[in-house]
Amino acid sequence: MDAGTPSERPAGRTISTRCCIVGGGPAGMMLGYLLGRAGIDTVVLEKHADFFRDFRGDTVHPSTLQVMHELGLIDGFLKLPHQQLQKMDGQFGGTSIRIADLSRLKLNYPFIAFMPQWDFLNFLRESGKRFPQLKIMMNTDATDLIHSGAKVAGVKADTPEGPVEIRADLTIGCDGRHSIVRQCANLEVEEIGAPMDVLWFRAGRRANETENLFARLLPGKMMVTFDRGDYWQCAYVIAKGQYDGVKARGLDAFRDDIAALAPVLRSGMADVKTWDDVKLLTVAINRLKHWTRPGLLCIGDAAHAMSPVGGVGVNLAVQDAVATANLLAAKLAKGCPDENELDAVRRRREFPVRMTQAMQVLVQNNIISVALKPGDRSFRVPLFARIVNAVPWLQGITARFVAVGVRPEHVHSPEAAR
Repeated sequence: MDAGTPSERPAGRTISTRCCIVGGGPAGMMLGYLLGRAGIDTVVLEKHADFFRDFRGDTVHPSTLQVMHELGLIDGFLKLPHQQLQKMDGQFGGTSIRIADLSRLKLNYPFIAFMPQWDFLNFLRESGKRFPQLKIMMNTDATDLIHSGAKVAGVKADTPEGPVEIRADLTIGCDGRHSIVRQCANLEVEEIGAPMDVLWFRAGRRANETENLFARLLPGKMMVTFDRGDYWQCAYVIAKGQYDGVKARGLDAFRDDIAALAPVLRSGMADVKTWDDVKLLTVAINRLKHWTRPGLLCIGDAAHAMSPVGGVGVNLAVQDAVATANLLAAKLAKGCPDENELDAVRRRREFPVRMTQAMQVLVQNNIISVALKPGDRSFRVPLFARIVNAVPWLQGITARFVAVGVRPEHVHSPEAAR
């Protein structure tokens, strides 16, 4: 099929396009923007009516800020409400240490921007409206793949107006760790495992409250906090599968545990009125053994679910999107790349994914699992953390791994003449 500009044939409720991207998260919206920019007819499917979902990854790292710079979008992007973090501090028992210092990095944007993910995604959607080849379909829930022989030929989806078929030369799954695309394609998942789950919640913040701490660890307890201006965003780490036990102790006990970990949150915990104010994130680390089928590619969390350790998930998804556009945009102008050409994305991105997941597992096994063991005992700061705290230039190395990652991508995909 040689698809033209996305066009709907009302009688059959069929849309034809060069590339159908399933999922309007960071990977899907960034890839849609890049392919639209390159003049590739692209449809992005987002199952929700808007991007507003709480407790999604909202750490935008320097690697992503650099991509926005290369696209000429950074000035408008940084005008959106956000907070900036340069120094990451932790408290192990009663000892405070510095984990990373981004101010030591020679980067255009040496900070992490905390921005609600819906603002990030809305910004990409609004910025992409100048590309006539890009169509974003909200409230469109992919339900199955369309096959033509052994080749994936598009997606079936439900919309408020009824079912629709999106016929595409290439289908790209960007629909997250519970990807319907990878399920329908029978792509095998390699589970790596995680010892914890996370409870996300907000606590009120008074104007005079300040806190430099990023992570707090006490025997049997661990929490990460982010200063979001008018509230604290909190991630309370629990042992895998222990959510029901935490709830059984009651909300008052939960609030007391939080206040013991972070006294600055004591008054703000009044905002946690019911368990509905606490959201469970079931942590998983996994990756696909193969990212492709003929006519199909998975990237982002659909290809590799990341732990929240380091807050790198959004940024790896963006890096995947940039690499995909770099490798495939010119080929898509002529039709669907063959499976070997699609697999070039995995060959490019698998090493940074594996390295990042290995570091996450190292942190899980040597810090988080130890911290979550119950019992009244002293908690000793891990040796490597003590060394990093004592040698300031090492704080730049840890900062670079978090902020830039392994094999950062830069925009090389073409911009179509207009």
